[in-house]
Amino acid sequence: MPTPLYLAAAVAVSTAITWGLRALPFAVLTPLRRSAVLQYLAVQMPTGIMLILAAYTLYEARPTTWTTVVPTLPALAVAIGLHLKTRNAVISVLGATAVHVLLSTLLQP
Repeated sequence: MPTPLYLAAAVAVSTAITWGLRALPFAVLTPLRRSAVLQYLAVQMPTGIMLILAAYTLYEARPTTWTTVVPTLPALAVAIGLHLKTRNAVISVLGATAVHVLLSTLLQP
């Protein structure tokens, strides 16, 4: 059985590592907040993420079965429409996901 000193040392090391890993991103990002690259990425990333999600969804859709095409195309249209209207990636993703899930559920054989 481990000694109390061993257990206390294990807890202290675990605490130091956990605290360090949680504090590290704040310490690293503080100088980067004024970076032009980070500001550019903050503006462009939502569009890039939407593009990746749309490409992945269309890659998985097989046009040979109507049960995959019918939910996918309206969901894609909803995602594009919501994103153009609101410029909010969260609303676009949630709206398109809701449409896709609803249509996929209704069209199950």
